[in-house]
Amino acid sequence: MIARADFPLVVLDCDGTIVDSQAAICAIMQECFVTHGLAPPEAQAVRRIVGLSLDEAIARLLDLPTAGDPTVMADTYRLVSSRIRAEGTFDESMFPGAQSAIEGLSEAGCVLGIATGKSLNGLRNTLAAHDIARYFTTLQTSDLAAGKPSPDMLLRAMRETGAQAHATVMVGDTTYDIEMARAAGTYAIGVSWGYHDAEALRMAGAHRILDSYSDLIPAIRDILALDEVRERFS
Repeated sequence: MIARADFPLVVLDCDGTIVDSQAAICAIMQECFVTHGLAPPEAQAVRRIVGLSLDEAIARLLDLPTAGDPTVMADTYRLVSSRIRAEGTFDESMFPGAQSAIEGLSEAGCVLGIATGKSLNGLRNTLAAHDIARYFTTLQTSDLAAGKPSPDMLLRAMRETGAQAHATVMVGDTTYDIEMARAAGTYAIGVSWGYHDAEALRMAGAHRILDSYSDLIPAIRDILALDEVRERFS
């Protein structure tokens, strides 16, 4: 056990929340489909499925269940992604304010985690590229647990850290993040700069919607009804 029950666990999504990987994901997905002789999906369609596990995301993009094998196509996606990373052309810059917010949360005594549709290897590559792996105690990925919106990843993060649901906040940009948090019994904060719009996040049950990383720490301070947490952020 690492976290104390009176300290908050803050779990962030990765794509669309910490990093802006939209262009890279769309390009890789489109190349994946073309490789299998299928019409490439529109970028808007790809954006809607970011956050799901890769197999599930591809299955939703296929027009017919028989149009392609999601598992085989997921392997192709990973190969294309690895090639682009090796070429040094994988574009996933951090959103403005993400670095300082992560550092601030860590300095305030929060235990930090990530819950993402990425594979563990893909997530580690992203964290290494931005030198932020050291801030995160628990990493939950779709190859370790059921994908969003299942609560599995968030429940695993709480078990690994010893955190309690009433002291846990999920921060994400898609309805899948919000639905996962609500299913796990935790707080949910939506961010408006990612893949799903603010109204969709609100309808999914987000407790707060943020337009800037500068609002994250104040939102966590206000949303957690714990005197010791409030004092920690004061």
